[in-house]
Amino acid sequence: MKNNTLAMLFSENAPFSKGGSEGIERGILSGKRVAETTNPPLSPFFKGGSPLARQSLTTECRSPATALFSALSCAVFFAAFAVSGGSGVALANPNIPPPPQSKPLLITGATLHTISGDVISNGRMLVDKGRIVAIGAASAVPDTANATVLSLAGKHVYPGFIAANTTLGLVEVQSVRATVDSAEVGTFNPNSRALVAVNADSELIPVTRANGVLAALAAPRPGAASLIAGTSAVIQLDGWNWEDMGVAAEVGLHISLPSMRTNLSSSVFAPPTAVTGSARDEMERLTNQRLRALEDVFEAAGAYHRTRDAEPATPIDMRWEAMRPVFLNAGAADKQRPVFVYADELPQIRYALAFAERFNLKLVVIGGQDAWRIASLLAERKVPVIIGSVHRLPLRRDDDVDAPFKLAATLHAAGVRFAIARGGSTFDAAMERSLPYEAGTAAAYGLPRAEALKAITLYPAQILGVADKLGSLEVGKLANFFVSDGDPLDIRTNVERIYIGGRELPLEDKQTRLNKKYEQKYQQLDAKRAGSTK
Repeated sequence: MKNNTLAMLFSENAPFSKGGSEGIERGILSGKRVAETTNPPLSPFFKGGSPLARQSLTTECRSPATALFSALSCAVFFAAFAVSGGSGVALANPNIPPPPQSKPLLITGATLHTISGDVISNGRMLVDKGRIVAIGAASAVPDTANATVLSLAGKHVYPGFIAANTTLGLVEVQSVRATVDSAEVGTFNPNSRALVAVNADSELIPVTRANGVLAALAAPRPGAASLIAGTSAVIQLDGWNWEDMGVAAEVGLHISLPSMRTNLSSSVFAPPTAVTGSARDEMERLTNQRLRALEDVFEAAGAYHRTRDAEPATPIDMRWEAMRPVFLNAGAADKQRPVFVYADELPQIRYALAFAERFNLKLVVIGGQDAWRIASLLAERKVPVIIGSVHRLPLRRDDDVDAPFKLAATLHAAGVRFAIARGGSTFDAAMERSLPYEAGTAAAYGLPRAEALKAITLYPAQILGVADKLGSLEVGKLANFFVSDGDPLDIRTNVERIYIGGRELPLEDKQTRLNKKYEQKYQQLDAKRAGSTK
């Protein structure tokens, strides 16, 4: 493995190592420090590097000689830490969550887009106690006593869209540190839970849901210095607090990989400059160091997991305990928690595949700009991809100019499971309402329209493990849907009503309030001018 290079990761048969971690297990059981594992590292001489990591690295030291942290052969510390949220928050939005649904709601006359099945013209849908209890043609769903009947002739009903890669609820104003709670300080934070940090009063939530986005994956965002950010949660975009909003409290563990590119440029428009000599060597060293630290953490967490299974009395460590669900238990594959890896570059995706196979992880790739280059391999290994924005520039200067637009169509044709999301940065949180237009662009560049709708409804629900609750209009699922006057992938379409848990929510938000305010201003100015001319 000492000759593992960047070129190998580009090859079809990129190598990786397998094996156990007996040395680490013995260290945990005996309480003694084990400096090196019996398992060779994945990338002892990996070609590539991150200039940001190079700028932020300040020191290198050995991990403490404690029983549970003995697995780290070298802990990497960075000066540039991820932003940690403070206690201050922005002013709460004035929208009041309505009470639980108290009486049945019967929708009639609308075109029902079930997503998982056929489109039902002039259909009926009965909603009670926050769930869909009947749906079908007019003749299949009879009238119900005491139900509120809502006639929607000529309108369209869709399940709520799901934003599968967001910091929504974790960020309010990106430039105000006290309102940013998307990352914890430190390199490894597997026990960090995004759900408990969600701000239910965020002004961004009403703005987002007003365009049909009714659920989101609130994900901790790895910073420049972090490798493991914590666990994400699926939330519905209404509730008094994070407890009301939570649909799935802990969805998956989020980790980031350092960049493995050796061509740098000052901007996307500048020609890339190859890094050579000592600068390249330093980039390689820092990349190797970060990857080795990540491998050591998973070695230690796996050893802790097996030790806890064998000896339940083993002292509990919250960081390792939080990672136990990502490891496969015999007969419990359906309960294994996925690991979400942020990877855009081809070497990063190949490394993620090798990493997941070595530790027997359930992998989900987020970003995936280069996923089309190995689509057949992703399909073969059944690794889903959450596309991190369609509306972006190509990754490389020599890529097709429309490469981001047709990525979804390419993955679909190759049989790769995928969902369409936005970039997921702290800046993107304010613009999650644009999610349907990302899918609309993918549909314009070869993705069938039905698949484009599934890519922001049913497919993310399946990937995130909440398809029994969200993603389609089916009996038994949560009554989270919206009413529009046309195709929601078309920017000209208006969302006219939104429902979460069978409760109708107001479409008012900060933007509509500002619009009404300044309408009044100009009406007053017009009246003033008219009066002065008399």
